Amino acid sequence: MTQTKKMLLAAVSGLLLTGAFPKIGWDWLIWFALLPLLYALKDLPARSAFRMGFITGLIHFLSLLYWLVPVMRTYGYLPAYLSVTILFLFAAVLAVFTAAFSAGLAIFGRNSFRCLLIIPLLWVALEYVRSFIFSGFPWELLGYSQFNRLQLIQISDIFGVYGLSALIAFANATLFISLLYFIKRRWQDTPISNRLAVGSIIALIVAIVLTWSYGHWRLKTIDKRIATSPIARIAVVQGNIDQAIKWNPAFQIDTVQKYNRLSSSIIEQGPDLIVWPESATPFYFLYDIKPSELVLDGIQQTAKDYLIGSPSFVRKDEVVHYFNSAYLISPKTKTMGKYDKTHLVPFGEYVPLKKWLPFLGKIVAQVGDFKSGKKGNTLSWKNQRIGVQICYEIIFPGLSRAMVRNDASLLINITNDAWFGKTSGPYQHFSMTVFRAVENRRSLVRAANTGISGFIDPAGRVLASTALLKEAAVTQTVPLLKEKTVYTNIGDLFAQVCLAVVLLVTLLEIVRWGIKRKNG
Repeated sequence: MTQTKKMLLAAVSGLLLTGAFPKIGWDWLIWFALLPLLYALKDLPARSAFRMGFITGLIHFLSLLYWLVPVMRTYGYLPAYLSVTILFLFAAVLAVFTAAFSAGLAIFGRNSFRCLLIIPLLWVALEYVRSFIFSGFPWELLGYSQFNRLQLIQISDIFGVYGLSALIAFANATLFISLLYFIKRRWQDTPISNRLAVGSIIALIVAIVLTWSYGHWRLKTIDKRIATSPIARIAVVQGNIDQAIKWNPAFQIDTVQKYNRLSSSIIEQGPDLIVWPESATPFYFLYDIKPSELVLDGIQQTAKDYLIGSPSFVRKDEVVHYFNSAYLISPKTKTMGKYDKTHLVPFGEYVPLKKWLPFLGKIVAQVGDFKSGKKGNTLSWKNQRIGVQICYEIIFPGLSRAMVRNDASLLINITNDAWFGKTSGPYQHFSMTVFRAVENRRSLVRAANTGISGFIDPAGRVLASTALLKEAAVTQTVPLLKEKTVYTNIGDLFAQVCLAVVLLVTLLEIVRWGIKRKNG
């Protein structure tokens, strides 16, 4: 096969991967999306395999994260050429993970049996590394593509999203090995035996059946718990405030009046708590007197508890520290608690390495230099505790898990996805929230400025959701579960074991290479 054909196959894999995620959302593509790349790798050395994997990753992340360009152009005021350049650089960094997977497969998968085993192990290990290195960006891992497949995603309460990623990667590996067997091709000059081809297919069928069966059983047990659990009536208010005017002081009063009006419109539905999105008050709540009084007047009139997103600051030793916060407010006692965002957006809410790289600026002009809050902090509400996550904190499973371990019986995600406009960004963001509900068996409430707002039950069902770029106020009854799942207790142990195995294999490979070199 020519180099050009191999490159085309690698590019096809990148497009298939993207097609499995929202907005396209053809989730079935993910089960064979890696097949073209794997076929291109079948007789390549590590260096060439790295290049092929890089092509797949670059095409995938360029097409998946294209929405970064309009964000930077519209709100960062960057010219088109610079916005596209930054997207290419970011996609190139992420593509290194796919490239490392391909090179690792060429090195470690020297025979067909090892190839079959190393594909899911190596893929999951690299997904896990991507979740924390350079502050982490675990956006749309393989498993997230199946957020609508209720029976499949239930294993997340043991393995997290990585369990489903492993199953998908193993499915790709099995299809690849079986394909090579049926067309009489070799992997790295080793033939595919009938025993391996048939055995891998049987193993895949067993894995899928067990996953599906567990999901079917778990749905029944969770539904029984939901039926006898305490409930709460939660309302979300989606103001649909244009990001271009959101921070303009001239529109502060209009913004508050809109949120007050939408909140008043659902009082007859009897909500226990009304949730406004991230930075719903585009001013310093309780510090900027006039708009803050307008908010408090609205709360008094509705006589309901509120959770409101707002920037805040604390003065300490003549230094002002800014936070992206959420206030829990009662009409009787006013402020009942405040959560400060823990995981900040690099180059959006803070500039990494600013001390050493002062020339680096923020991509988005409207946001300031925020400080991080305390991880796992929950808010006391009635006889419950609430775990709040702001914006893309929800894509980091460890943050939700920390809150549930700190006795949160309800997870609330407030966000402002106005930056994304009508792109696939809001749909991708929303899809990942489903897994936080399943992993910890908690109801998850989401309030977004322009959408998508919604309610997800502990089984991962989307009970209700709003349209994008529309005003909305929706009330939903949600169950409040208290049990702690296996995942809540052990976290990403499965992914960590995969990483440990890969590191061990790497070490053994280095030792083997050293001995071989020493012996000439």
